[in-house]
Amino acid sequence: MIETWQTLARSHPMTATLVALLALLLLAWLAAQVSRLVILRAFRRLANSTQGTFDDALLDHKVPHRLALIVPAAIIQFGIVLIPDLHGVVVTVVRNVAFAFTLLMAMLAAGGTLNAANTAYEHRHAQRKGTIKGFVQLAKLALYVLGTVGIIAVLIDRSPLILLSGMGAMAAVLMLVFQDTLLSMVASVQISSQDIVRLGDWIEMPQLNADGDVIDIALHTVKVRNWDKTITTIPTRKLISEPFKNWRGMQEAGGRRIKRSLYIDMQSVRFLAPDEIQALRRFRLLRPYLEAKAAELEEHNRGLGEDAGLPVNARRLTNIGTFRAYVFAYLKAHPGINHDLTLLVRQLQPGPEGLPLELYCFTASTAWATYEGVQADIFDHLIAILPEFGLRVFQSPSGRDVREAALALAERDGAR
Repeated sequence: MIETWQTLARSHPMTATLVALLALLLLAWLAAQVSRLVILRAFRRLANSTQGTFDDALLDHKVPHRLALIVPAAIIQFGIVLIPDLHGVVVTVVRNVAFAFTLLMAMLAAGGTLNAANTAYEHRHAQRKGTIKGFVQLAKLALYVLGTVGIIAVLIDRSPLILLSGMGAMAAVLMLVFQDTLLSMVASVQISSQDIVRLGDWIEMPQLNADGDVIDIALHTVKVRNWDKTITTIPTRKLISEPFKNWRGMQEAGGRRIKRSLYIDMQSVRFLAPDEIQALRRFRLLRPYLEAKAAELEEHNRGLGEDAGLPVNARRLTNIGTFRAYVFAYLKAHPGINHDLTLLVRQLQPGPEGLPLELYCFTASTAWATYEGVQADIFDHLIAILPEFGLRVFQSPSGRDVREAALALAERDGAR
């Protein structure tokens, strides 16, 4: 067989060259099929035998497919030199192209491995520890730059150090051209390392019309799904250079703040008469307060001696103070309020709209719908029960109020 081939090569060199080329191509094709079958089967068996997502992500990002293509490229690269009577230039070109293809497949396989690592990390840790997508994209950028330099160096048959030294002179131009990429790269690293934003965080950035959940953090952009279901795309560097609000702290604390005031008509504020105090003892939540307050006032007024008989000298219960105590007790007993966080019922500065009685507390749930429901239920109850304390809510007079007042005045004048 070998003697026959040598005879053919001496008598018909062109035919021998073509036959050898066809044999090399056939061998490379067969190697591609076998390597693809073996590597894919190995990866699929690994994916089926483990519970992790990394090996599944490798298949999704076609890492085994690209590794399998390295085998036929290597066969062509090292087999081309065995083809008889082939011109040296052709051998060099084919060998360099095959080597460049090998480098390309290796670079794409490494990039796919980084993507698979990011997918597996986000599946397990992104909600608690933040995303590493910015770091992955930064690593891929460096990988592709170095890989491209290596591929070009192989194709032109020059040392990659020559290309890298030439790129040093273009650094200023590259920095100008890729200014946004460099700024986004630095911002992405800062966001990830300092845990500024995570996937799923609710952020609010009014200057960019962003108010919703973060759904993607990439090297250049951060995507926010707003509450109206629109998508706002924010340049990553904006999260470093401009202020924004992250509501993650509220969600981690387990309570959402209620900070709202009831405006009390100050003309309805007064002292309580003894029979009114007795009537208020019907409120189960008020009994401990009324008993403690009665003992405190009695002890204080006893020390005044004869002056205690004058109402202007004695301390007395007011309807606004008793109502404030009732609101505090009501919130303390409410199942929808988080009792481990701050709870205040306080008066603010009186103004033209009355005396603000502010509720400052936190709901036990951070869900929006639940929060709004608890807040509405509390104020429904408080507004409805105000008359029991002889208090009125202040509101600006409407046309109906003016008309009823005019009719009452006319009836009074007619009665005279």
